[in-house]
Amino acid sequence: MLMSIHVTMHYRFANPNIAFLALEAARTDGQTILSESLSTGDAELTRIAGDADIGERIWARIPGEDLKLDYKATLEITRPAPALQTLKAAPLPEIPAEPAPYLRPSRYCQSDKFTAFVGKRFGNLEGGAKVAAIRDWIEDELDYVPGSSDADTNVLETFAGRQGVCRDYAHLFCTMVRAAEIPARCVAVYGPDVTPQDFHAVGQVWLDGAWHLVDPTGMCTADALAVVAVGRDAYDIAFLGSQAPAELIEQTVNVTRG
Repeated sequence: MLMSIHVTMHYRFANPNIAFLALEAARTDGQTILSESLSTGDAELTRIAGDADIGERIWARIPGEDLKLDYKATLEITRPAPALQTLKAAPLPEIPAEPAPYLRPSRYCQSDKFTAFVGKRFGNLEGGAKVAAIRDWIEDELDYVPGSSDADTNVLETFAGRQGVCRDYAHLFCTMVRAAEIPARCVAVYGPDVTPQDFHAVGQVWLDGAWHLVDPTGMCTADALAVVAVGRDAYDIAFLGSQAPAELIEQTVNVTRG
């Protein structure tokens, strides 16, 4: 599947500033970048590798008061959508070094608080079937409500309130999957089926010796997603971090097929 991405961004700062960006599609398995361009005005850029060597993060040194950014990319998505129910989870002693850290609780994914609930609600299932059941439960139980959460909302608040946006769905999904002793991490993605169009967050689970994308909002499937960055939770995959307070002037995300 071909995918076109166009992001524009204008943020204003009171003084010269340093921003941390994660918004370019990654060169990683399941997707090929056919063309790409990034304009950041007079900002000075320094690139570093992303978590797990997925994608790149950018330090942007902004000499004035404005960051004006324009990013365009065309990709071919080649990964299939996984049949989760057919995939097996590895016993804990067989989980390798790369996925092992994603078994642990993190700032926004307090998986140690959900062990009893996951055991009681999904304890009769194994592996991918358990992951699929967790995904379905979250999609059924939560309402997608823009503005219902903020950057400080944690998974306990999402579970109690039963509403949120994509980051909250991804946090709850990763939390429950980790509580089931299966590695799970949050992933920043682009998808043409995201409504309303915006940056998007999903989960990724380690089953049958590989990572598999899962969107607990139900909006997207793995064969129609472009991976940007991975991490423990939204703290690690934020599209923009700023040393100083940032004023949003304008921002658009447009993702289409073809």
